[in-house]
Amino acid sequence: MSDRVSFSCDGAPVDVPIAAGETLLTVLRERLGLVSVKDGCAPQGQCGCCTVLVDGEPRVACVTPAARVEGRGVTTVDGLDPGVRDRLVDGFVACGGSQCGFCTPGIIVRAASLLEQGKTARADIDRALAAHLCRCTGWLPIVDAIERAVAPEAVAVARDLAAAARRAEMEGGVAQDVDRNVPRGAAGFADDTAPRDALVAVPRAPGVSTQSETAYGVDWVVGESLHAARVAAGKVQGRRTTRSDPVALAVPDAPAGGVALATGWVEPAYLEPDASWCAPGGEPASPLANGGAFGGKAASIAPAAARELADRLARPVRVVLAREDTVRLGPKRAPVAATARFGDGTVVVDGRVARGGEHAFADLPVAYGIDVESRWEPVDVVGPPVSDGLRAFGLAEQAVLVEGALTEAGVDRAAIATERAATVLLDTAVVAPSGACAGARVAIDPERGHLTGVEVRVAAGDPLDETVLRSYCMGAVHMALGWVLSESLAIDPVDGAPLDLTIRSFGVIRARDLPAVTIELVDDDGPPLARASDAVFAAVAAATWNALTTAEGARPRAFPARETRTARTLRQAL
Repeated sequence: MSDRVSFSCDGAPVDVPIAAGETLLTVLRERLGLVSVKDGCAPQGQCGCCTVLVDGEPRVACVTPAARVEGRGVTTVDGLDPGVRDRLVDGFVACGGSQCGFCTPGIIVRAASLLEQGKTARADIDRALAAHLCRCTGWLPIVDAIERAVAPEAVAVARDLAAAARRAEMEGGVAQDVDRNVPRGAAGFADDTAPRDALVAVPRAPGVSTQSETAYGVDWVVGESLHAARVAAGKVQGRRTTRSDPVALAVPDAPAGGVALATGWVEPAYLEPDASWCAPGGEPASPLANGGAFGGKAASIAPAAARELADRLARPVRVVLAREDTVRLGPKRAPVAATARFGDGTVVVDGRVARGGEHAFADLPVAYGIDVESRWEPVDVVGPPVSDGLRAFGLAEQAVLVEGALTEAGVDRAAIATERAATVLLDTAVVAPSGACAGARVAIDPERGHLTGVEVRVAAGDPLDETVLRSYCMGAVHMALGWVLSESLAIDPVDGAPLDLTIRSFGVIRARDLPAVTIELVDDDGPPLARASDAVFAAVAAATWNALTTAEGARPRAFPARETRTARTLRQAL
């Protein structure tokens, strides 16, 4: 038997039944159909995607019991003052503050609260964003968007949104909108478009004995509602382990005059958990409705499972993964362990890579007039599945090793840079398979260990839309810094299961800890070139590694670089 809760939602009175333990998030999404409120980590309360106002104060809906809002006023992004909301939406569009747009509605709700209180200094914005996560934009476009909303008299820049969407697709790999619907959460994510009377399938928690359906290699518990299905399936406890396993493969000995590096498991950490739905005999909804994931969902289990279950049960079926399910079942960046040395005009790279990632190293372009001989041996590693399709995988690993070897050998990059690489060369230069290229320089305060600045140059042919290109490049800077300095995932050495299951445990760098970043788009005649942000990721990662030293004055030999002052500073902040 259900209780009921009555409250005001976006200015209208509502009275709905609630089940025991039900949260405000499920009431808003499942019972009222307000899908602008996103579920990124429920019930962890750590990503901020489900932020709403309760009596004017920001609250995370996934950890707010529904019974607690009895008689109160709840405001979603749809119910904000239209003038404030439109200023923020326009700011996000103008500054590239949203890409996939999944995290943006919650950020806009909190930003509206800031504007209402007059708390619009940079410190106020950084403090507010500490309650949120964004994987796409690298934070700075979000800050710019909020600051622009404070000064709505800013002159709008005429943009071709069709060209902007084309650039977004070239960077993210899938079709993407960039219009005003995106920051409002109306980009058509898979679970948002599902019929609310569909059956709901969620993965059965390990060790739980309950009736389930096996589809696409996973046991699914099916219920009439998301809340009912999750209760029956049991919970995989979101947790943050105290284990510290930075590498999956042993760090090799560096050759004389060369470098050695080993990397660990890295969670893609996209904000929208895998989801799909399908009608019997139909085509399943894509989990890549508006970009996001950067290759992490290319082999998602959700669409095939939705189709199989819908056909078997003769009803539309929603497949919905919780954050913990996404971490347990989704692919990771393949760990590597390798050495590199420069001599006689050639960089020789010898490496091992977790099986499944070896194909990413074939026929990679070089930025310098040298030969690169790379040998990558696939090896079996106890751990989760891997993907060679994650952002800049292969390109970044090899670029880091090549740049490290050149630095150890004292090679003048300007003397060996190809004509194309010379247009972007800073401390490093990387050319992507498309021909897009980027150079980077990373500054670190050696006394305090703080990142003090990142400088990037990019050549991507016709940019199509500079705002979108800069936003993607900014996001690549953020991801690259995290890969080198702070991001890791502890894995059980016996069964290979991820031990870090909370979204805050992955080491994603927060807004206030990101240094100043400048991105220069150099003139580059010719057609638009894809995946320029992959080249940025690789160039920034290489420049960061070259800028780091341990207390002993040596280069760190593992990612994340835990033994450096910079990495320790970031970990303490996180």
